[in-house]
Amino acid sequence: MPLNPTPAPDSTQSRIIRMTDKEFAELTTFVKSKYGIDLTKKRVLIESRLSHELRQKNLTTFQQYLDLVKNDQSGTEMTGMLNKLTTNLSFFMREKEHFDFLTSTVLPYFEKTRRNNEFRIWSAGCSSGQEAYNIAMVIDQYFGPRKGKWDTTILATDISMRVLNKAKQGIYTEEELKGLPATWRSKYVTTLPDGKFQICERIRKEVVFRPGNLMEPFHFKRPFDLIFCRNVMIYFDAATKESIINKFYDWTSQGGYFFIGHSEGVGATTRYSYVQPAIYQRRE
Repeated sequence: MPLNPTPAPDSTQSRIIRMTDKEFAELTTFVKSKYGIDLTKKRVLIESRLSHELRQKNLTTFQQYLDLVKNDQSGTEMTGMLNKLTTNLSFFMREKEHFDFLTSTVLPYFEKTRRNNEFRIWSAGCSSGQEAYNIAMVIDQYFGPRKGKWDTTILATDISMRVLNKAKQGIYTEEELKGLPATWRSKYVTTLPDGKFQICERIRKEVVFRPGNLMEPFHFKRPFDLIFCRNVMIYFDAATKESIINKFYDWTSQGGYFFIGHSEGVGATTRYSYVQPAIYQRRE
């Protein structure tokens, strides 16, 4: 009886560079201390996503790569590593209940209580920009002709320069626009010659994109009336998450709102007041 031939080794698997336990511990500790991201259960992901990076740089060990990242004063290598390791899932009208609440409750409240026709908004961990643009569209829909009297500029931050560059362009595929109402598409989206779509200039001007690391101290001129940080803190352990939420609270104006993802929580010790699932308010 003939034996089955031995299968050829998986070329992808054979090209993966393995980490030693020491390298894995050093990399995960370094990333967590700098960015709060917990990768201690992501060893396979790290090896698979970074092996190609090592080969391109003619490196044979993760220790060599870590030394390169740490010694690069420009930050380019760190940015490249983060771009490889972080997943940036974002789409329009994600967790639609938030945008409904924004229209029915938050914006009418701000319109009555905020002086100088201004309220400040922060989309923290904005990924490729859909959330920030979505907020701008909701505000434009709510105010209509009155929008010109209001300053509602949105600050949108992320640690990944790759997604920030995409966000600034505001260019998306048909698939990426799924969820956006047809009437909004006709009003806020233009079709490009290559078949892709771009958010109209008027909405793009409502958003300012900046690099930002939630682990670093926050430095702003004034607090924010509305903070979105949705589906970002799932990467943090409990202590890191509590620390970041406390910083968010300190930079939320009195009466301001804090939105998180439905799969996230703020912890039992939070100073925020619960409003409804994944929505909180600073009331003191």
